Amino acid sequence: MIAPGPVDQPNPHVRQRISTDHARPSRPLTLLGLGAMGTALARTWLAAGHPLTVWNRSPGRSTELALRGARVAATAADAVAASPLVVTCLLDDASVREALADADLTGKDLVDLTTSTPAESHARAVWAAGRGARFLDGGIMAVPPMIGAPDAGGYVLYSGTRALFDEHREVLAVPAATRYVGAEVGLAALYDVALLSAMTAMFAGARHAFALVADAGVDEKEFGGLLAGWLAAMAPAIAGFGAATSAEDTTSPAVVEAGDAALLRTARERGVDTALLIASAGSVAGA
Repeated sequence: MIAPGPVDQPNPHVRQRISTDHARPSRPLTLLGLGAMGTALARTWLAAGHPLTVWNRSPGRSTELALRGARVAATAADAVAASPLVVTCLLDDASVREALADADLTGKDLVDLTTSTPAESHARAVWAAGRGARFLDGGIMAVPPMIGAPDAGGYVLYSGTRALFDEHREVLAVPAATRYVGAEVGLAALYDVALLSAMTAMFAGARHAFALVADAGVDEKEFGGLLAGWLAAMAPAIAGFGAATSAEDTTSPAVVEAGDAALLRTARERGVDTALLIASAGSVAGA
């Protein structure tokens, strides 16, 4: 059962944004999952004028979206029935399976933006096909504040049938830029997890750096600026990691080993755990 939101009281800012874009055709869709990311996605689709049906396990999360014009479904099955395009943005793959257990997916196009592994994406695609649905996998490379902000640099990776992606590309591009990475359905998940793994290691390294200077009377704000600038300066080198070692790289193994050893000695002197350095550098002198 779907309860219509009080569209007679829309957010005035949303109405203004919608009224300025008459050329874009509105296409209905359903969104399952209203966490921080799901809510951000929903706001952008509503602001762009797309009829949106939403469902969330905790109904209270849908109140704001109902005021913006979303239709709120009482069950996930009802939400799926409301639109030909169904987007899931849930906690994990198990949550997707549970939410869609009683839904009729016949003739639906299912786009899963839930973080998953490549194997889970493959299994979900097979499962969807067995239920009569076409499937696209997606990986969101953004945090909620970046959704609906084109200049923020966020984007969403997609994999699966190219024709299906092209069919829904305009709608999918509303929240953030899109990047199609291939027909192999698990590629979006693989790219997603690989990129997130690098990000996780970067933040772990930043925490390690702050731990080193924590008791040295250092201005942490100033140090944070230096750290951010240094990481940004080093970032272009990352693009070459997948290729063979550049002939122009004249750094000797002995120099690298000596530098790594100094990092380890400093961490030990400062009482900071060395596990991250050892894992990052591999076999290091003095380890």
